[in-house]
Amino acid sequence: MIILIGGATHTGKTALSQKLMERHSIPYLSIDHLKMGLILSGQTNLTASDDAPLTPYLWSIIKEIIKTAIENKQSLIIEGCYIPFDWQKDFGADYLSEIKFFCLVMSQSYIENNFNDIIGFENVIERRLEKCCVSKARLIDENLYNLDECKKRNLNFILIDENYNFEVTL
Repeated sequence: MIILIGGATHTGKTALSQKLMERHSIPYLSIDHLKMGLILSGQTNLTASDDAPLTPYLWSIIKEIIKTAIENKQSLIIEGCYIPFDWQKDFGADYLSEIKFFCLVMSQSYIENNFNDIIGFENVIERRLEKCCVSKARLIDENLYNLDECKKRNLNFILIDENYNFEVTL
């Protein structure tokens, strides 16, 4: 089984992946790690802030990793903000039956009421060298966009509205 965990920055994709890895003994791949490996090794001229062109570039690799894992009957969690909302178009029914997708979405009220905590937890799993400088407005906009895309495409999403405690059933 492949578990895809998407969502905007700071929604807890890596923390959820770590929790699922520990609970179910399923390895996970951070798309951010792949991104930085490709950038720092000179395999691409894209930079870490080139979000729009990074999505198709990274997805072209990730979708083949997914297919390989399914063909080899291996489970894998893949997390990151570079999973396109039309990801299903790249897989036939035999692959789709082996993939579960979840998008973490914070409500506007959750962000407004908990912004300092959200930023404070940015390093709960990763120990980033630089603090992120995401604004409250950007976080709200990204999450509203993701919620709209999930609803339009009938994709699974986990709405974080009142508190951050939720369970994911595999």
